[in-house]
Amino acid sequence: MMATTLPLAAARPPAATVRLTGVTKRFGPVVAVDDVSLDIPPGKLVTLLGPSGCGKTTTLRIIAGLEVPGRGRIFIADEDVTRLPAALRRVTMVFQSYALFPHLTVFENVAYGLRIAKVSAPEITRRVHQVLELVGLPGVDARYPAQLSGGQQQRVAVARALVMEPKVLLFDEPLSNLDAKLRKYVRAEIRELQQRLGITSIYVTHDQTEALALSDVIVVMKQGRVEQVGTPRDLYERPATRFVADFIGEANLLPGQYGDDRVTVGPLTFPFRQGSIAAGPVTVAVRPEAIAVRTDGDGLPGRVRTAFFMGMTHEYLIETPVGEVRVVEPLAGRSLLAVGAEVRLQFLEAGVYLLPPS
Repeated sequence: MMATTLPLAAARPPAATVRLTGVTKRFGPVVAVDDVSLDIPPGKLVTLLGPSGCGKTTTLRIIAGLEVPGRGRIFIADEDVTRLPAALRRVTMVFQSYALFPHLTVFENVAYGLRIAKVSAPEITRRVHQVLELVGLPGVDARYPAQLSGGQQQRVAVARALVMEPKVLLFDEPLSNLDAKLRKYVRAEIRELQQRLGITSIYVTHDQTEALALSDVIVVMKQGRVEQVGTPRDLYERPATRFVADFIGEANLLPGQYGDDRVTVGPLTFPFRQGSIAAGPVTVAVRPEAIAVRTDGDGLPGRVRTAFFMGMTHEYLIETPVGEVRVVEPLAGRSLLAVGAEVRLQFLEAGVYLLPPS
């Protein structure tokens, strides 16, 4: 685990805000970032989330100064840095590939930026040793990257970014080269470190599970635009669009009718109130874990098409009059239902949200 002492934190200045106003970036005919405006609060970890090609990495590179926007402005700590070179922005990035120099020791990898900045040798030694302790790697300074595990290499990359004492720390899909188990461990370490330091951090990923676990705020992007901004819970429970509902977690998107504080889905009608939606046709977004499966009684009728035992859950695909419905059911002492079984589905209010019809 990472060290609990934080030698660099005491001298750290107040966390910086980051603000983008009307930022647009084209690559030839392709609009990679399309009129993006964001306010990133100080000291928070904000994730840019979306599928490949949605503009999240280009947005990150614009903040870093590695790309220049065609239109719009970028502010860091209320300073307009739109035309400021990357080296003068006090922003550092942890890359997907770690970008460690294989022929340099851990010490020299971490010290590289300080040497370029012509920091004195005693100060370099002090800061490198402090930051290696901070990320839980004391005593490895003489090793080479090839002698470290993937998780340790990732920590060295984080140390190299932190040693420059940035105003903002950027992460470009930093866990994509790790296996699933190690990814979970390292993301917890990154989150713990960010919270301890209180440094404003912007994190790019296409992995919604990673975003939900790490973030104070998630910015969902689609085709170069911001689709929705909110806390992980807000986006999960109150998605603004079908895209967000289906990209954050999983959702069954079913046709329905809403009116008089009731929702009708096929032959099923149940009480439900949502003030933000007009009466009439709606798309009913239902999370798979918010569906109770019954073998008798009331509910949306269906037939089990597939059934899987997943250890802690049962997972079903149910054919219904309004389409296929995916269900994730916690183990409740009963055996896995057989394929072909007739069932009734009941929706739990906490996992239902209404969207405008498609």
